Amino acid sequence: MSEKNIKLEIQYDGTEFAGWQYQPDERTVQNEIEKAIANVAGRTVKLYGAGRTDAGVHALGQVANFKIEHRLSPERFSEAINFYLPKTIYIKKSWLVPDDFNARKSAKSRHYRYIIGLERSALYFKYRWEYGFHLDINRMNRMANIILGWHDFSSLCTVSSLKENNECYIISAEWTKDNEALYFDIRANRFLHSMVRSLVGLMTEGGRQKDYLTLENFQNIIKSGDHTKIRMIAPAKGLYLVDIEY
Repeated sequence: MSEKNIKLEIQYDGTEFAGWQYQPDERTVQNEIEKAIANVAGRTVKLYGAGRTDAGVHALGQVANFKIEHRLSPERFSEAINFYLPKTIYIKKSWLVPDDFNARKSAKSRHYRYIIGLERSALYFKYRWEYGFHLDINRMNRMANIILGWHDFSSLCTVSSLKENNECYIISAEWTKDNEALYFDIRANRFLHSMVRSLVGLMTEGGRQKDYLTLENFQNIIKSGDHTKIRMIAPAKGLYLVDIEY
């Protein structure tokens, strides 16, 4: 029996988890799925995820893969794994991929969405940031245009998570609005830890037309590399990993 490389498409409510990535003595999404696979297959596997979502962040289309020798067909792994998962994690699909596929390294881009509620809700408050001030979406979109292309986003990353290279290529970034919410959709080749939430926090400050945050000041903060200039980090509950492009 030959080894199979199984790809998973995953949805989860991140509210009760300490993020995607394995952490000892913490409940994470990766931990739960690896335990479920072990229950199905009778052996432990290493699960590779496309995006390391932070504590409290949700996913609509997370992607992961693992390798295993097993008689179960690739398409049936999703149903089998779901049997052992909590209701807050759901494997939408499983299928066979080439041996050299890696959910993280093979990804071309990631798409995140942030949701800001414009009114209070008894149903959705756990899944969006209910912001109590008027926001100028046109001004926020001018800020979004500034970050398109290649930039060093060190100023939007927590100091402990800075890498040797903190450049990201922003493919698209846009705010849209309906009657109840604002939506910030951003796609990039990679994201740094806390980057989207820091960016949303900064843009909301500008959207309130704070005197200190002109478009020029916004650009200067991005270029500064200084995370201490970020006064507001948006809460995790409004952030979603939407999909991964391969």
